[in-house]
Amino acid sequence: MEAYVIDWMNMLVRWLHLIAGIAWIGASFYFVMLDSSLTPPSKDEDRQRGVFGELWAVHGGGFYNSRKYLTGPKGEPLSEHLHWSKWEAYTTWMSGMGLLAIIYWYGANAFLIDKSVMDLTPATAITISIGFLVGGWLLYDALCRIFENQATLLALVLFVLIVIADWGLFHLFSARAAYLHVGAMMGTMMVANVFFHIIPGQKRMVTAIRAGKEPDPRPGVIGRQRSVHNTYFTLPVLFIMISNHYPMTYGNRHGWLVLAGIMLAGVLIRQFFVLRHQGKVNYALPAAGAVILIVVAVAIAPHAAPLSASVDGMKVPFSRIQPIVAERCAVCHSQRPTQPGFTAAPAGVLLDSPEHIHDNAQRIEQQAVATQTMPLANLTRMTPDERVLLGTWIAEGAKTH
Repeated sequence: MEAYVIDWMNMLVRWLHLIAGIAWIGASFYFVMLDSSLTPPSKDEDRQRGVFGELWAVHGGGFYNSRKYLTGPKGEPLSEHLHWSKWEAYTTWMSGMGLLAIIYWYGANAFLIDKSVMDLTPATAITISIGFLVGGWLLYDALCRIFENQATLLALVLFVLIVIADWGLFHLFSARAAYLHVGAMMGTMMVANVFFHIIPGQKRMVTAIRAGKEPDPRPGVIGRQRSVHNTYFTLPVLFIMISNHYPMTYGNRHGWLVLAGIMLAGVLIRQFFVLRHQGKVNYALPAAGAVILIVVAVAIAPHAAPLSASVDGMKVPFSRIQPIVAERCAVCHSQRPTQPGFTAAPAGVLLDSPEHIHDNAQRIEQQAVATQTMPLANLTRMTPDERVLLGTWIAEGAKTH
């Protein structure tokens, strides 16, 4: 019953995380597009009222005229009906932390710790997990203050910082958990930007305007800088959110480098769209992103399984394979899993009959032989010789009779 309750919590919090994330990213993308697409106001009276730029748009059968005031309207009060874009960010982060707690902290032995990487206790692993999130934000914030007026250098330093964290996490946790923690660290940076800089800066400006004072523009400058960082973090974080479905990436022995390459591709592709909103089209950016992805895909392509496991020159019989799958895999991947913490077969994959094993042979080859990401954290202690047997049997045709 406990595992069943956890599954429901996982599902509901994940659903909330997805909904809130769509709202946050959608708003972020929209305002980056809006800010980059503004044109000077066409009317002189609008400029006198403090309009910095405007955008005409059509959507859903209506026409919209969006205007930007750098320091509020001139000669008229600021509206009391301001929409604050913050709860989308806070809800996304809180639900994401909920998922981290439900999956990786509560299930630390299965999902967070890989004893072949580092033999950690759950308490130690969870402490390190929290430390990376908090420490990542503090270091990021300090670097932003140090290199506040050097945007290009700051971007380079931040990328190096994230890659170093990526490498470090890959040598502490399971590969899947390492990827997730890079994303969680970046997500924490993003929401902390909103909570500690963007919203407080906007509030100070609103207070000054309503008091009849000229607002200090610096909070707005800092807020825009952090918003720009957030938009470049978005595509890498989105990839990490779906990466657990693709063990070919994190399961590679150089998985940290694979993630660095994919993140760089995401940044280049995002830069293309940011510039495109400004009327600048640079196809070299998405082309470079595509080349990086192709290079990564070729570099991590699986190789044919060795055929050294044949017995006396004979092919590996299914009678040797079925007990391995039953002991190492089917404890989770069956109609009624016997492995503690599982109430249903992960991803709906069943390996409890010869037919199911044959039908999922390529999945077994990819995850248990090529990437060795299954069994999860090697909970059932599949041996290297058993992986070779599986790979050889599959290479010989995966016959069950």
